[in-house]
Amino acid sequence: MPGETVEEALAAACELAKNNIGSVLTHLGENIADRAEAESVARHYLDVLDKIRAGNLRVEISVKLTQLGLDLDREFCFANLARLIEQCPPEKTLWIDMEQSPYVDATLALYRRARKAYRNVGVCVQAYLYRTERDLESLIPLGAAVRLVKGAYNEPSEIAFPKKADVDESFYRLATMLLNPDARRAGVRAAIATHDGTLIQRIKGWAASQGIAKSKLEFQMLYGIQRAQQLRLAQAGYRAAVLISYGTFWFPWFMRRLAERPANVLFLARNLLS
Repeated sequence: MPGETVEEALAAACELAKNNIGSVLTHLGENIADRAEAESVARHYLDVLDKIRAGNLRVEISVKLTQLGLDLDREFCFANLARLIEQCPPEKTLWIDMEQSPYVDATLALYRRARKAYRNVGVCVQAYLYRTERDLESLIPLGAAVRLVKGAYNEPSEIAFPKKADVDESFYRLATMLLNPDARRAGVRAAIATHDGTLIQRIKGWAASQGIAKSKLEFQMLYGIQRAQQLRLAQAGYRAAVLISYGTFWFPWFMRRLAERPANVLFLARNLLS
């Protein structure tokens, strides 16, 4: 994190833009159980979108639906989401994060509803879930904007690949689905969100074999992780973006992620040491 405030996050985004790297901002927090607090989060994001528009910044935002009231009322949550999409500059994507597996159906249902009314909305999917291939089969014909991640929650083996090697193969297979000719004809925007150098090389090689221009291939990473890799991708002509988290909720969020999935500790340690 560059800091707790949106001003610090936007300043970091402006520095990244100097190297042709875009940014996606997310305000930390989840599972809000108070209506007024969810409305406050929506107002915060509306203010962020105003700042992005006024500064013509190379920045998008990503929201969690449980921040916008999903645990309270689905219609209330959708109303907050719609307000944000309407304020989002039309050339930018407003991203919806994917949360734990119990929220997948509701998240995709609200995404599909939003996609019918607005073009500039995207959704995150998780490669470690067995179901994601089927989900992509229904999202691709919509011309969806999709951010593909491995997944960071501790999910049971009944619904998610327990082994890293299987998650990696799933990620690669799903990435090629999002980049294949049918997906490109449908207008899919594929954001390949990984720090895994081996996977990045495989996907780059596959895309080159398919004649996909570097400028059409987008990689997203976390702020402060693999900075040299981000810069190399941008300098080589690939689209690169960085997810910047901010907010005062960082400590409980960070500790929960580490407690939920011990592999997150190893990931953090490897990248801090590198």
